[in-house]
Amino acid sequence: MRRGEKGGRARAPEGGQGLLAQLRNPPGGRNARIMLLALAVDRTGSGLWAASSVLYLTFVTHLSAQQIGVLLGVAGVAGIAGSPLAGRLAGRFPVRPLLIGCHLLRLVTLGLVLVCTGFDALLPVVAVTYLGDRAAKTLEMLFATRVAGERRAAYQALSRSAANAGYGVGAGIAAIGLAVGTTGAYRALILGNALSFVVAAVLVWRTSEPGGSAVEAAGAGDAARAGGAESGAPVLAGERDSVRPSSPWRDRGYLRFVLLDIPMNLDDSVLAVGLPLWLVNRTSAPHALVPAFLVLNTVMVVVLQLSVSKRAEGPRRATRAVLLYGVLMFVGCGFLAAATRGGSRVAAAVLLTAALLVTLAELMRSVSSWELAVLLAPRGARAAYLGVAGMSQSIQKSAGPPLLTGVVMAAGPAGWLVLGTVVAGLAVVQRRACAHRLGIGPPRAEPAALTIR
Repeated sequence: MRRGEKGGRARAPEGGQGLLAQLRNPPGGRNARIMLLALAVDRTGSGLWAASSVLYLTFVTHLSAQQIGVLLGVAGVAGIAGSPLAGRLAGRFPVRPLLIGCHLLRLVTLGLVLVCTGFDALLPVVAVTYLGDRAAKTLEMLFATRVAGERRAAYQALSRSAANAGYGVGAGIAAIGLAVGTTGAYRALILGNALSFVVAAVLVWRTSEPGGSAVEAAGAGDAARAGGAESGAPVLAGERDSVRPSSPWRDRGYLRFVLLDIPMNLDDSVLAVGLPLWLVNRTSAPHALVPAFLVLNTVMVVVLQLSVSKRAEGPRRATRAVLLYGVLMFVGCGFLAAATRGGSRVAAAVLLTAALLVTLAELMRSVSSWELAVLLAPRGARAAYLGVAGMSQSIQKSAGPPLLTGVVMAAGPAGWLVLGTVVAGLAVVQRRACAHRLGIGPPRAEPAALTIR
């Protein structure tokens, strides 16, 4: 009991610290602080690429719209392999040099992008770039899991804030280059992305390799004990590792979690693809509102992610966050369906409300998804398991946009209502499956009665 009180006193001031204070003193100390800076630099380069890549491929390499679609689609599929590959390698080799290798790999491939002009040459180069990008993201979170231990949810929140801030800075810089619009300006933006990989690699090199499985096991054990104390469950998944397969590909329960986590990432495609296209094609809202969605999303993530993460720490809160995600997505999709009615001002207000709700869902998902992926994985094979878990986001990035454009929006407002209903229903299924595996389901009345003495 005294330990619990001590833990409560230790965490109280942390919760009261502001975002900047916690970025200066994050969970994991110096290593985590440097890694957060490296992540922000990396995402600044990602913002440059995201804002300029399509225009670069169009005006500099002179690819057609169809070729660009195929190029980015194949690259997205290649990126799916990055997460399990990184997880498998991280189970055998130190994370730090692997992450440096990913940054240098992307540096080389972006250099090749600048010298390759044909579709056939660019296809494998961009595909390897996306594979390295996805692998780097998985390795960053594996590093965080080992460094931050049981406070990984707080670190995940800080990393989301730092990443979105960096992404926004990159997009802002890219806007200047795009306004210039010359071939030299486009090439400078690509070089800026490449430079971000160099700086990120140097920063990662300045860290020290985090403790391996021992640190993970300690963190998992602490989380398991905390979850058991919170829920009253005597045993969690981490304490049943002896009965879990060592390979995630043979663990049906974990694969079910990863499969259900794919639709739990649809908020990304709704914000990036669904909202803008729905506004332009099916509502009377002004087109100038489209950038406001990105601004609203970026500001909310930077400002609110840390406070929202407190609602997803530990097994019971993480599973509750999954349910809240489903509710927010259901209501957000309902607003999207309603945006076709009324004048331009009404449509604009409804779409902004939808963007706000979907962003809140994203805030819940971004922490709970990773927290559950860690808690559900056996301690001895956590790197390989988390690598497989990372596939859900990559698969959604490839399958989400065509699902929205070809099925949901093609069906009109009813399509959004069906999507919201399906996601909410799958959130209930995901919550129940995770709670069962973690042993934190609500106690039944009959067994409870039997314990009365």
